[in-house]
Amino acid sequence: MSSFSLARRRVWVAGHRGMAGSAIVRRLERENCQIVTVAHAELDLLRQAEVYAWLAANKIDAVFLAAATVGGIMANSTRPGDFLYENLVIETNVIHAAKSAGVKKLLFLGSSCIYPRLAEQPMREEALLSGPLEPTNEWYAIAKIAGIKLCAAYRRQYGCDFVSVMPTNLYGPGDRYDAQEGHVVAALIMKIHAAKEANSPTVELWGTGTPRREFLFSEDLGDACVFVMKNYSGELFLNVGTGCDMTILELAERIAGTVGWKGTFTFDRSKPDGMPRKVLDVSRLRALGWTAPTDFEVGMKEAYEWYVAHAVSPNKGFRK
Repeated sequence: MSSFSLARRRVWVAGHRGMAGSAIVRRLERENCQIVTVAHAELDLLRQAEVYAWLAANKIDAVFLAAATVGGIMANSTRPGDFLYENLVIETNVIHAAKSAGVKKLLFLGSSCIYPRLAEQPMREEALLSGPLEPTNEWYAIAKIAGIKLCAAYRRQYGCDFVSVMPTNLYGPGDRYDAQEGHVVAALIMKIHAAKEANSPTVELWGTGTPRREFLFSEDLGDACVFVMKNYSGELFLNVGTGCDMTILELAERIAGTVGWKGTFTFDRSKPDGMPRKVLDVSRLRALGWTAPTDFEVGMKEAYEWYVAHAVSPNKGFRK
């Protein structure tokens, strides 16, 4: 197993204000390293010259590339150009600048949406590019696949120690609570909390409620990313998840239990379901010695408490 020490290194977390990036920052606080972050107002990752100049000037040893334009099914469906262009530009700017600046190690965060719509479940890393993508998020998926391949290509051509991880669906502190553009867990927390506050007897779910999804606590992702940075060096990306899944209806019921809302769910079947099932095969990461430690109810309690503490109002999303 490869070993890369973070001790006394300058470590840049790109995307440190997002759910994944902020979790990585919190986990790095337990390492003997210098955490480097930079605000968007000071460095726009969409501007190539700015990224190159900043990396060249700041003597960064390691990079966690968590910056991305993200969102749920609705955001992916209505803003395909933004999702493809902005993610491609962020990835190529940071990865190439890291190579040019002599960064010793880089970890790129992809997404489990890279897998084919009808991939065999649980999804092994080898399933990449084995079939058509899910149409509702193909733009984001194509960009993330390009990022994975760029890391692999730079490893082959230039010997760069660049690795990639593929997280499953995340939830936790710092999630994007936006009714139109948020991910499923954040959207359900908002809806169910609002129903509780309004004493509403029903909450509407998009689609049929039958698709199966896997969910990973954001703090566990942060821990996994630091583990991979320190202990893995290879061209093949690694799945990061729990290896367990549930239906969207089961997810909603478990969130309702955390929120303390007792009601019934209805279904808007005009909305898309997305992939029928999406759960990762995490055997490679387990074999390296990492397993997700947080029970779903424990993580969901923390996620809900964060939402309540930071929400502008029960019916308005909060953007960190």
